[in-house]
Amino acid sequence: MTASNSAPAGDATDNHAGADSAGTDSAGAASAAKSAAIGVACGLGAYSIWGAFPVFFGLLRDTGPVEILAHRVVWTLVLMLIVGAIAGRLGKLRRLDRRTWLLVCAASTAIAVNWGTYIFAVVSNRVVEAALGYFINPLVSVLFGVVLFRERLTKPQIAALVLAVAAVVVITIGYGHLPYIALVLALSFALYGLVKKVVRLDADTSLTAEGLVASPLAIGYLVFLAMTGAGTFFSEGPGHAALLMATGPVTALPLLLFAVAAQRVPLSTMGMLQYLTPALQMVWGVLVLQEDMPASRWVGFGLIWIALAIFTADALARARRRKAVGTTA
Repeated sequence: MTASNSAPAGDATDNHAGADSAGTDSAGAASAAKSAAIGVACGLGAYSIWGAFPVFFGLLRDTGPVEILAHRVVWTLVLMLIVGAIAGRLGKLRRLDRRTWLLVCAASTAIAVNWGTYIFAVVSNRVVEAALGYFINPLVSVLFGVVLFRERLTKPQIAALVLAVAAVVVITIGYGHLPYIALVLALSFALYGLVKKVVRLDADTSLTAEGLVASPLAIGYLVFLAMTGAGTFFSEGPGHAALLMATGPVTALPLLLFAVAAQRVPLSTMGMLQYLTPALQMVWGVLVLQEDMPASRWVGFGLIWIALAIFTADALARARRRKAVGTTA
């Protein structure tokens, strides 16, 4: 009687343990799925906002690109200082060493060139060329990895780079000159990403530090414009002033969304999402602004898209192989 009673008791205990384990696994899977969903939503939000930049900066078309850039630097810094103070993270800035500040200066210079060039492209109706720069950017980053870190290229990566070079040649022949806006945007953003990879600061601390470095020049320029009467902040009405101030949150919000997404979403997924930005920009340039799209430009873009398809397929395949090796190990 004792033996027969002990067996069901043991079975019940095992069943409860199994149920608890299954419940824990189910809860963990649900939590992971929710985290991934949030990450994808944040990633889509970030890249969609960046894709809508031609719409926003187009509203400031009557303001000089340098003035817009200066306001963007200042108001982004103001917002990030407020966020940092609320989050209690400003103390991190005091602990940065000299090497880190030098890297921050390099990052600040690269992103200022990128921002300024992009604003110039928008206000001068060259949005499609700007989109080309962000299509090229991932391939430029790979090239930097080869040149600076001696990374070895796969055959698909080599093919993608060859196609990208061919695309630039085709577009150059069509233009009669290099697509310098696209190249400056791609190079400056790739350099920015390179420095950010080395400096290893969280997104909000890095953006705040970069703003601190750039703000003296930006503030000085805005003061000069105000003293000479050449600025538009006070002369074009409160609506225009509000738009200039909005350059801060418009800049910071997608960066913060991107930071959340990067923590929750695999790099392969982020790599796919990044093409949303130039695609939206190109649609705006072609369909809304009706920018000129001669045959040579369509051919060049076609070569870039083929290159990106090869590059992305190779990246996804290598990610799957690494995951399979990790699972086996």
